[in-house]
Amino acid sequence: MKTYSAKPTDVNREWFIVDASQAPLGRVATQVAQLLTGKGKPQFTHHIDTGDFVVVINADQLKVTGGKEDKKIYYRHTGFPGGIKQRTLREQMDKDSTEAIVHAVRGMLPVNKLRDGRLKRLKVYAGAEHQHAAQKPTEVKVKEAK
Repeated sequence: MKTYSAKPTDVNREWFIVDASQAPLGRVATQVAQLLTGKGKPQFTHHIDTGDFVVVINADQLKVTGGKEDKKIYYRHTGFPGGIKQRTLREQMDKDSTEAIVHAVRGMLPVNKLRDGRLKRLKVYAGAEHQHAAQKPTEVKVKEAK
């Protein structure tokens, strides 16, 4: 029996839509990362990007647990000496709520040459409206913790 290895021409990309207000940030990011990598597909191959397009809506209604609104801190550096800046999740949500989801999903993707291409297929919107209705995305339910 031969091992199957997908070719780039064999990839069939679908569109999925995920509602970020259904579950906490980590559960949403995990589901989105799995869809972007294509791990749920039978033709999944590590070195070929077999993932799908993912649209995330309602990013401004993001839920977190354990007081992470004030405890979770995002760091960035200006490039100058002593130029480290920090922002809490609450401040980040006030400034740009979509960036928190992109940051979480980026951290869950494998660090290799395929990561940038996978992130380009991630579309995040603050509200419920999006411009991808023509692609007829399939809705994906994120399981909530019990």
